Amino acid sequence: MRTAIYPGSFDPLTNGHLDIIQRAAKLFDRVIVAVAKNEGKGPLFSLKERLALVKQSLRDLPNVQADSFDTLLVAYAEQQKAQAIIRGLRAVSDFEFEFQMALMNRKLDSKVETIFMMPRETYTFLSSRIVKEIARLGGDVDSFVPQHVRLAMARKFRLPTAKR
Repeated sequence: MRTAIYPGSFDPLTNGHLDIIQRAAKLFDRVIVAVAKNEGKGPLFSLKERLALVKQSLRDLPNVQADSFDTLLVAYAEQQKAQAIIRGLRAVSDFEFEFQMALMNRKLDSKVETIFMMPRETYTFLSSRIVKEIARLGGDVDSFVPQHVRLAMARKFRLPTAKR
């Protein structure tokens, strides 16, 4: 069984993340969306909340599951018997950091490959950080995140949950 890990903080999960997940699901027998603990970033959503939001987004993808981890990514990949790590690249500016991480992961465990995937052009500008800022300021994020994520963000920022 070909297994891939798609790691991230997913704070929150965006439609760009979903695009990568859906396309990875076509390439691998099993995809694990691995939510990183990463409390150092000061997340909007707790690990438990992020995991629940991701799980809800994956209900229609039978070969995709959500999990969380707080270890080295390559250790988690080995534990899950994964052959690949999926990383999204939105722009050239992402490449240097992601390339460095891929090389380090290869050094730590040469059996795990890193596969870079680009989201659809309509999502190349999208990031969780930008979506949080738009929502925090009361902007419309409907086209950037799944509906249940939009509602969760509205509750966090104490904004109206009814669609405008």
